[in-house]
Amino acid sequence: MLRVSLLGEQVIADDATGAVLTRSPRSVALVAYLVVHAGLAQPRRLIAGLFWPDSTDAQALTNLRRELHQLRQVLGELPSLAVSGRDLCWRDTPSSRVDVREFDAARRAALADGDAAQALAALAVYRGDLLPGLADDWVLAARAELDRQCVELCDLICRTPGDSAAALAAARRRIRLRPLEETGYLTLMRLQAEAGDRAGAVSTYHRCASILERELGVGPAEPTRAALRRLLARPEPEVRRAAAPGLVGRAAELARLGEAWRAAAAGRAGVALVRGDAGVGKTRLVTELAALARAEGAVVATGRCFGSAGRLPLAPVADWLRTPEVQRAAASLDPVWRAEVERLLPASPPVAGGHPTVDAWQRLRFFEGLARALTAGTRPVLLVLDNAQWCDEETSAFLTFCLGLRPDAPLLVAATLREGGAGTWIAQLRDEGKLTELSLRPFDAEGTARLGEAVAGRPLSAPDRDLLHAATGGFPLYVVEALRTGTSPPARVTGVLRARLEQPGPAAREVAGLAAAAGRDCTLELLTEASDLDADTVVDAVDELWRRRILREVGGGYDFTHDLLRDAAYQQVSPPRRWLLHRRLAQGMELLHAADPDAVAAQLAEQYARGGRPDRAVEHYRRAAAVAARTFAHAEAIRLLQEALTLVRARPPSDHRDRAELAVLEALAGPLNAHQGYSSPELQRTLERSLVLAEAVGSKDSALTALLELWSSRFVQGRTALAHESAERALTLVAPGTNPALSGSAHFIVAGSSVSLGRPAEGLRHFELGAERTRGASTWPIGTRPDVHGPAWAAHAHWLLGHDAEAVASSTEAVERARAARHPYSLTIALAYAAITHQLRDDRPALAAAVAELHELCGRYGFAYYREWALILGGRLRGGAAGLADAQNGVAHLKAEGSFARMPYWLTLVAELSAPEAARATLDAALAAGEARDDRWWLPEVLRRRAAYDADPAPRLRAAAALARAQGSVALLRRCEADLAGSRPPANGPNASRTPGAYVRLEPENPRGAP
Repeated sequence: MLRVSLLGEQVIADDATGAVLTRSPRSVALVAYLVVHAGLAQPRRLIAGLFWPDSTDAQALTNLRRELHQLRQVLGELPSLAVSGRDLCWRDTPSSRVDVREFDAARRAALADGDAAQALAALAVYRGDLLPGLADDWVLAARAELDRQCVELCDLICRTPGDSAAALAAARRRIRLRPLEETGYLTLMRLQAEAGDRAGAVSTYHRCASILERELGVGPAEPTRAALRRLLARPEPEVRRAAAPGLVGRAAELARLGEAWRAAAAGRAGVALVRGDAGVGKTRLVTELAALARAEGAVVATGRCFGSAGRLPLAPVADWLRTPEVQRAAASLDPVWRAEVERLLPASPPVAGGHPTVDAWQRLRFFEGLARALTAGTRPVLLVLDNAQWCDEETSAFLTFCLGLRPDAPLLVAATLREGGAGTWIAQLRDEGKLTELSLRPFDAEGTARLGEAVAGRPLSAPDRDLLHAATGGFPLYVVEALRTGTSPPARVTGVLRARLEQPGPAAREVAGLAAAAGRDCTLELLTEASDLDADTVVDAVDELWRRRILREVGGGYDFTHDLLRDAAYQQVSPPRRWLLHRRLAQGMELLHAADPDAVAAQLAEQYARGGRPDRAVEHYRRAAAVAARTFAHAEAIRLLQEALTLVRARPPSDHRDRAELAVLEALAGPLNAHQGYSSPELQRTLERSLVLAEAVGSKDSALTALLELWSSRFVQGRTALAHESAERALTLVAPGTNPALSGSAHFIVAGSSVSLGRPAEGLRHFELGAERTRGASTWPIGTRPDVHGPAWAAHAHWLLGHDAEAVASSTEAVERARAARHPYSLTIALAYAAITHQLRDDRPALAAAVAELHELCGRYGFAYYREWALILGGRLRGGAAGLADAQNGVAHLKAEGSFARMPYWLTLVAELSAPEAARATLDAALAAGEARDDRWWLPEVLRRRAAYDADPAPRLRAAAALARAQGSVALLRRCEADLAGSRPPANGPNASRTPGAYVRLEPENPRGAP
């Protein structure tokens, strides 16, 4: 039996198993067209013309035959699909379930019986738009008819007494379907009032008025206004809503934005940046552009950045994705991409205690999912980003990624930026030619007067014009706010906003201070919960602030119409009162979000910190950091945990404080590693402090974990002896009953540093012990898979010991396991180590294949460390000046990152490609690096190659052989012995000119190291 899903998704699946049979947009659309016209035969010529309008009639019919053939190949003979030589028809049969047909049947039954329960059942089937993401004319017509039918059902439910919760949900759904029809808002206000939710009803009115003003330039009709008057229990509003001034004096700037928009809509994605001082009218200008784009049929999504510490990473992106048009288009994405979007917008609260994602390699796939969601539709998209000076690092990184991924998308980001607030992402976009910049300046005296007259609705006298410009400096915000006071403007700019905030009554001023303390948009429920005023007074106060355009309705909550108004309102609250307001806000948020505290964790942390509760603040900072890490916002997670660390360290010394600090530091290590890498000095300091605290409080598991991570940091930095010291200390902490992952990891790190110290036999033994203890584990505390990293590295130990076949087998095993696990980071590690193995064996074809795949993986997922491995090994393979440049760049990048592990080996590869004098200097540097950092495994080979530049190579070759013998490095010893056997003194004395290597073979006779 087939299940055909066309509402909210596009998929045909096996109803019994759930297996997807096809998601092909063309195939599903063809079935959908027939389903929409079920029971009516559709001529083939008509269908062919609709689906292939740009083809000839003959070609279109051929295309239709091909599509039908492919459909039958996938679905088999489908009884519901009647096919003849002239036409096609869909007939309902028991062999197929189609959501559109189920909805239609349930709707007809509900309307015939007037049954709200049946209407609810029908609405449950209507999970979203028909064929989301498609915009063909027939789809739009069918979608509109289905929406009308859905509205019909919502109205039936709303007028049927009984289930108030269902009626409220239906009214809200009706508003989403018909956002410009007042009927839905009026119905919802009535239902909210009947349920005793006066605050919700007032918010609904505010939302209605805001949408009608923005979209149509009108206010609510009399019935809606009368409903509000009844809610407020007064015959007429006390204060009429101030008129919003039209755009004045910015025609040239708007024209430039229009040009940028038209270029983007034509398929050249970019950013239009409006910069200027606070209050100069940046947001107003971009709002006008949004209105123009919306009128042209574009999708417009708005988001804002906040300057408060309680900000959320990627919050503007989340706002864009919540836009109904974006959600409908994104519903057409494959499940793999929808899953990435759900990281940012989870369908349900995360499971308590769940571990945050720290695999940095997944970040680019996450970004790709978000980018695909924003550009999934066929209409041009305008993304508004207000206050970009406060843009978090993840949002700016996402924007540059999105524009790079889809440079031909019909997409424009319109951002506002205060002067002096530009970040590196702005400079990068400018360099790439994707940025259009406009600078706004305050109005001159004439422009100020024109705006003033537009706001006042009357001519201004010469003295008033002069005073207005002098008091406001020509800043549009101050001009508008000054004239809204209804009196002569204050003589100074600083008094303009204070005068506006003094206009409302005492209760409204108190609520304004509370809203300002929130630092961002807040709901009526929160204001009521946090205030010491009764609910009715808070509702009336918010309504007054909204009418005076001090607050505006935003996404179901309220925010100040300008950040400067928020700042001014906060300044009018005394410091002791602020402390109380922050504490009340924190308690209110915690109560209202008890089911999902993650959603407001960062705000809770900030409010508790400002409200004098550092203990509660630390708890929520840690929670907020985990939330940030789940969306790969590691920089934000670091900032949040550092805030927590500051609060913890301010406590008096005690065992409790040490445990609290240890918990924060343990949480900090993961984001630091993901964001800065193992070689980060900050990560090293964090791990060293964690170890001290773990030992002080007697936590063996914490000490063992700190040593494991400290080993990684020290090893990558090239501090091999210190890394080995950490490894041996970790091994002493392993006891019966120790977590197998920790125990196996301890053996792994001993193995790795043993190999680098020139003890391959010891390393191989510990690799085997580590594999034995972690068999079946999925991760290690050091962040890599035990069944991949172990054999990948063990291959090098095998090769050094002369076990060539075992080296190949171990390397192959690691790569195969990584492929089977479908884990790109593990595959990258396996390929990187395999590439070294192939280079050691001089297997050029295998090396070329591994390096090519390694390059591709590193480019796709942004792996920096192993990218340099690929660059060096690829350069060695390529040879010549270009290969040398690649290898040198790879080494330079590793050094810049502080990654000095294996440096003697890397430098040797550079020397192979260099001219004689440069090669000798590079080999000397390799020797010095190996000695200084105890990176000794490759030193016999460095000495062997360096001998080629000696007048008498024998002494250095003997030293190389002795070192290889002491290390048990059979493969390197064979090379040294072969060179000693083939060496001869120079014909004309030690200073005679000669070609290096003329009498020293730099490669073994058997390059693969076989006996």
